[in-house]
Parts: sequence; C-alpha cells; structure tokens
Amino acid sequence: MATHFHLDSLDKRILTILMANARMPFLEVARQCGVSGAAIHQRVQKMVDEKAISGSQFTMNPSGIGFLTCAFVGIQVNLTKDTTHEEVFQKIKEIPEIVECHHITGKYSLLLKIYTRNNEHLKQILVEKIQSIREIISTETLISLEEGFTRQLPVEKL
Repeated sequence: MATHFHLDSLDKRILTILMANARMPFLEVARQCGVSGAAIHQRVQKMVDEKAISGSQFTMNPSGIGFLTCAFVGIQVNLTKDTTHEEVFQKIKEIPEIVECHHITGKYSLLLKIYTRNNEHLKQILVEKIQSIREIISTETLISLEEGFTRQLPVEKL
C-alpha cells in the first residue's frame, strides 16, 4: 500500500508562502516562519525527495504569446497486433501543441489539452497530426470558451 507524505504546520506555512511567490529567497521564507534558512532548505528538499512537491517554474500565458484557442480532445484508439498503447502515446507526445495528455476511463482512451493560435490551426493539428495516426479511430473536440480557473490543491485542506 502506498503511503503519503505528512505535511506538518511548518511545511504548510512554507508551501503557502512559496506557492504565492516561488522566487522568494529561502531566507525570507525562514524570516516569515521564524526558523533558520537551513531549516527551510531541509524542509523543501524533504518535500521534493518525498515527491510531495516538484519543480518551480514560470507558467506561460498561452494567449499572451498568440495561442488563443484551447481545446480538449477525447481520442478512441484501436490497437492492432503490431502496435501498443505506448507507441500511440509516444506519437501523441511528439505534437508540441498538446500540453496535457491523460489516460482515462470511459469512451476514450486519452484526453488531450491543446493550445493553438486559432481554430484553423486547431483543425490543422487535428487532421494532419492527430487523426493521421492510424490507430486513432475517432476524436471528439471540445473548444474552451474561457478558462474559469486553475489552481493547486489548497494547502490549508491538506
């Protein structure tokens, strides 16, 4: 049975601060938490090692760089004796406009999140790249009109 990492109150305080500003120096986090910089470094490293957190990154704003269409695509896959699910997945992974790929239950095998410049670009990706993969037998595309919100899990609920 898999175990999960237990976050104590100091871990939660550290995460709350760093999720608001991942570029904040550990010494400033330490000052706000009333502990040493070494303690912050050790706590963050332990959370990384335990896979409770990962990375720190800048998040691109797709519309800010000209990618105005966001779509979700459900994909039905029909494997032959000569192909595997992993091979289809690797072909999907090569398409840079696909920013997320989920293996799902239900009608579809995969659910993709795609950013494109516009609807014409989306059509091009669907027809020329996704639907040209011979194991893909059907797709269903849902265009997002507007992202309502995106968020991390709330630290105070952990």
